[in-house]
Amino acid sequence: MSVVDLVFISLRMLGRNKLRSFLTILGIMIGIAAVMTMVSIGQGASELVKAQFKNLGANVIVVTPASSRTQGVRSGLMMTLTEEDALAIATECPSVLAVSPLIGTGGQVIRDNINWAPKEMLGTGPDYIIVRNWPVETGRFLSDRDVATMAKYCVIGQTVADKLFPDENPIGQRIRIRNIPFDVIGVLSKKGANLFGQDQDDIVLMPYTTVRKRIEGSPFANVGFALVSARSEQLTGQAVREIRVLLTERHRITPGDEPDFDVRNMAEIENVMNMITGTLTAMLSAIAAISLVVGGVGIMNIMLVSVTERTREIGIRMALGATPSDILWQFLVESAVLSSVGGAIGIALGVAASAGLTWIINKILPSSNWPFVVSIPAAIVALLFAAAVGLFFGYYPARRASLLDPIEALRYD
Repeated sequence: MSVVDLVFISLRMLGRNKLRSFLTILGIMIGIAAVMTMVSIGQGASELVKAQFKNLGANVIVVTPASSRTQGVRSGLMMTLTEEDALAIATECPSVLAVSPLIGTGGQVIRDNINWAPKEMLGTGPDYIIVRNWPVETGRFLSDRDVATMAKYCVIGQTVADKLFPDENPIGQRIRIRNIPFDVIGVLSKKGANLFGQDQDDIVLMPYTTVRKRIEGSPFANVGFALVSARSEQLTGQAVREIRVLLTERHRITPGDEPDFDVRNMAEIENVMNMITGTLTAMLSAIAAISLVVGGVGIMNIMLVSVTERTREIGIRMALGATPSDILWQFLVESAVLSSVGGAIGIALGVAASAGLTWIINKILPSSNWPFVVSIPAAIVALLFAAAVGLFFGYYPARRASLLDPIEALRYD
């Protein structure tokens, strides 16, 4: 008898006791559904992390001043990073594509009788839109001349434009920041929310020299930090090494001394985030898979009951020429089919559950844009694993059936 015939016979046998079969595969269904849901949500989180880091910019490296230490305890950031350092990185590091010094500030933006406090106000350089991969939708961005002359120009995000100029073109309009007039020369394209749900379009950008001198009133040439873009993803590590060597020389840091700067590769942070989400997904999937063991035990119990109920049938089959191997395979296939059906239903339930959870997440956090991901390889592995559970837990009942004495089986009532 072929395997196909055994499958059809198994489906007919399972159809005779639909309720019992359903209750038997319930554990398998729950286990597979839980695993599929966890894998789907975990992969959605991973895709979200990748999208957010891609949204951050192209091959971004962040250079910051190091934290100062007082008796071994970290305190504030040291003022050790200057605009000359940023310009040197741009000109002396071959693997670097673009650099933008940054100085953070804050305050209200006023336009006529409308006040708004943007979440982010930065002094930047002309290459900021290259590093962040953030084009201007209308108008233009800041130029080298604007930086050199400390021009009172600004570029605003879509959210600021909507708040201050709901029915007008912002280009050429004047706003006030800390009672200093600024002309709007550009509006950035819409960026959306970041990984933490914060609106990236609620931003005002100005020349960093203007922020430092006119707004902050600082007499120093330092900058808060610098955003650097490597020429390619493959050259990011090389760019990090070049920046460290350059700043070590410029800041005259001797061997053994702690650097007064930090260089962070966003690709490394992305890998760490992916590792965290992958580990959590694996742990939750492993916990959910415990129900597969419970389901497997249920299958073994039901198959043992089935062997007892069908003892006379087994004796008749043996009397008609069926070998112990035929009986073994018959019950093994029945057990595998039972668990596979449960696995298939569990996959469908898992896909539906993950779709529902994704919808709920996006309803609660509409700015997150959590992606709905269905892993075909995970579904295939889950189905094969369900079948393997059926074979494993069905082996003992199947072997017990194959070892029955034909005469005793025929006498069984």
